Amino acid sequence: MKRLARLVIPMAPLLLVLVLCTPTMVLGGHDYGQALSKSILFFEAQRSGHLPKNQRVSWRANSGLNDGKASGVDLVGGYYDAGDNVKFGLPMAFTVTMMSWSILEYGNQMAKSGELGHAMEAVKWGTDYFIKAHPHPYVLYGEVGDGNSDHYCWQRPEDMTTDRRAYRIDPSKPGSDLAGETAAAMAAASLVFSRYDPAYSAELLRHAQQLFEFADKYRGKYDSSITVAQKYYRSVSGYNDELLWAAAWLYQATHNQYYLEYLGKNGDSLGGTGWAMTEFSWDDKYAGVQTLVSKILMQGRAGHYAPEFERYQQKAEYFMCSCLGKGTKNVQRTPGGLMFCQRWNNLQFVTSASFLMTVYSDYLASSRRNLHCFSGAVAPSALLSFAKSQVDYILGDNPRATSYMVGYGTNYPRQVHHRASSIVSFKVNPTFVSCRGGYATWFSRKASDPNLLTGATVGGPDAYDNFADQRNNYEQTEPATYNNAPLLGVLARLSGGQGGYNQLLPVELPALKPIVLRPNPAPVAVEQKLTSSWNSNGITYYRYSTLVKNKSDKTLKNLWLSISKLYGPLWGLTKSGDLYTLPKWLHSLPAGKSLEFVYIHASSQAEVSISNYTLE
Repeated sequence: MKRLARLVIPMAPLLLVLVLCTPTMVLGGHDYGQALSKSILFFEAQRSGHLPKNQRVSWRANSGLNDGKASGVDLVGGYYDAGDNVKFGLPMAFTVTMMSWSILEYGNQMAKSGELGHAMEAVKWGTDYFIKAHPHPYVLYGEVGDGNSDHYCWQRPEDMTTDRRAYRIDPSKPGSDLAGETAAAMAAASLVFSRYDPAYSAELLRHAQQLFEFADKYRGKYDSSITVAQKYYRSVSGYNDELLWAAAWLYQATHNQYYLEYLGKNGDSLGGTGWAMTEFSWDDKYAGVQTLVSKILMQGRAGHYAPEFERYQQKAEYFMCSCLGKGTKNVQRTPGGLMFCQRWNNLQFVTSASFLMTVYSDYLASSRRNLHCFSGAVAPSALLSFAKSQVDYILGDNPRATSYMVGYGTNYPRQVHHRASSIVSFKVNPTFVSCRGGYATWFSRKASDPNLLTGATVGGPDAYDNFADQRNNYEQTEPATYNNAPLLGVLARLSGGQGGYNQLLPVELPALKPIVLRPNPAPVAVEQKLTSSWNSNGITYYRYSTLVKNKSDKTLKNLWLSISKLYGPLWGLTKSGDLYTLPKWLHSLPAGKSLEFVYIHASSQAEVSISNYTLE
């Protein structure tokens, strides 16, 4: 969908032994702890790649297992951004930055809800992908697939037949906004993992520093280099905001004076002290930069750049006052009280603004000062109270009594604009869903989704609180990862109860003992060998024997193979669409057993890969 503002190593699941298990607080009639749990679960439905053993969204299966292969790089993993099957780097990086910031501010509250481990796994699923996508200091892959071909089809990720081309930025085709946001994400995530996995944290920080150097040295907008992104994630704000955003996060992660000086010396030229914003999003980071720099100032770490940082803070407070309706230019509200910025996925702006108001409320309370608006002084509690009202609206306190978080409450969207959730699970019915057939059979259904997309925050109502729960209503029923990411922090803060926080002190996450599970050997293996060759009419033909081995201790079912560069007949498999499965006489492959198939053509061996399977 058009969203203008308005890779093969699976992630080793990070399991954390939580030592804090107190009951979740319910405020204002809502169970914020439950909403937090569901919000984090949504990210598991958006995963691409090899799904881990502890995958909780059981109706999803492996997908995108050849991503990056054509470019000679492993880009398996990462997140699908919304209801489609494209991996867009800019919103994915913003998602990871905001999840990390949520953990850094309110990780203790997440731990009390039993969700810190899951939140960290969600971050790591993204950062593992970014490490793969950054194979050289000045190279970053910023997209896999393209929106045009993807939106022409309505398919499960597990069935994708669309173009999975990978797009990158480099010195000749720069993208300072993309590189800067990815640097911010990896720097913020390095702080998340600094206590639990110092080596991984250091690796993330190294990538972040390289990416910032790349972004600053070779300046340009990423969508001028990756032009296929223009229709979907155009960088309207440019790249200056991401340069400051990355510098702010690198200062937080390193305490290196270079980054502090960068913020102090470039605040005017890059707009940090000049732009007065009423929105904060994956595209425009100025309000986020201004809030983060205000924190540095209130912590007393600005040094001789305090006058410059005070100007950042003035713009941060302009944003806060505008959200509250107490500024010189205020954010529009619906009759029901929801902030309204645009008709297309408006809730992305609501959740991101609510997060900034929540953290700034705590910063002000910690420094014992008020917010200064055009209409007068405002107590910090007013910011938190208003952020809470926005979350409560999302959870059902609105004129329609509709929860805009799927699976929360009883009245929530049932026809979500989301390919994976709207089509029967591959594990239930592995019959191939074709590109256009998905539209005819599944998109057009006037029925609830067969798979519950738990925790997804959809686009939300219009300017008059109206909402149509229809799958083709993508402006209102499509969810996105960047809708949920800022919401994690607000929900964690609300679930922890009122007061008692000093967010200007370093927040130390609970003393949890990390147990890192290394990935097991692949349970299904493919081995090919040349068995014979002969010449006929001047053409050399080759016969290849291929063994598919079940190396697990379980029965292999629903096996699907992807075979490319095949130019002749094949025996021993059944073809279904663009994939191959077990022969009709064989319904499963027992533990330790193998299946052989053969093919003949006048070329080197075909490329055979595992597309999907189940073990029972």
